[in-house]
Amino acid sequence: MASDEPLWRSRLRWRWRGALQWPLFLGLTIADALLLGVLPIAGDAGTDLVPALLLAFFFNLLALAVVAPLVSMRLRRRRRDLPKVVADDYAGAALLGLVTVGFLVGGILHRPQLKDAEHDLVVQQVAARRFIATRAPREFRPAAETSDTIKLGDDYFRTCVPGPNPKRWFCVFVDTNESPPGITVDTDRLSNLDFSRPAMTG
Repeated sequence: MASDEPLWRSRLRWRWRGALQWPLFLGLTIADALLLGVLPIAGDAGTDLVPALLLAFFFNLLALAVVAPLVSMRLRRRRRDLPKVVADDYAGAALLGLVTVGFLVGGILHRPQLKDAEHDLVVQQVAARRFIATRAPREFRPAAETSDTIKLGDDYFRTCVPGPNPKRWFCVFVDTNESPPGITVDTDRLSNLDFSRPAMTG
């Protein structure tokens, strides 16, 4: 029994050293999702929690299931003393960290584009509200400060305000690619919600 004890301890030590990647997978998937909410890698706003969790889960699982076995194989060629389970764990843990770093770097690189989008949104809102307050039909002017906006394309927005009739809105298209922003009155009286809703076909 005494002679078996060092072997038992050695196996236990290897098992502990090979048990890192799955706790990291859970923790970093949550951390990655929160990071995507603060520093999105695409789009004009932070990623909502559920889509961010799905995106983080996908990339982390891809790293563990596809890339980690290849990295583990190369690692064992260099360190033949490593059991496979430990090499797999080391590779998986390192790749999970790289995914997080990738999200961080992507978010930082995307930050200027995000700031430009935020600036365009503010610029178009100021221009649209000023136009509505002075040139819209009188029944819509009091609602100028309660306008809402949807983005239709790069530098192109639709901003609307409600009138006394909740089914009739006053809307303008705003192009922030011009200076000052170009404004065109939309003859459609649909709200942004109805305007962006897919048409029903029967």
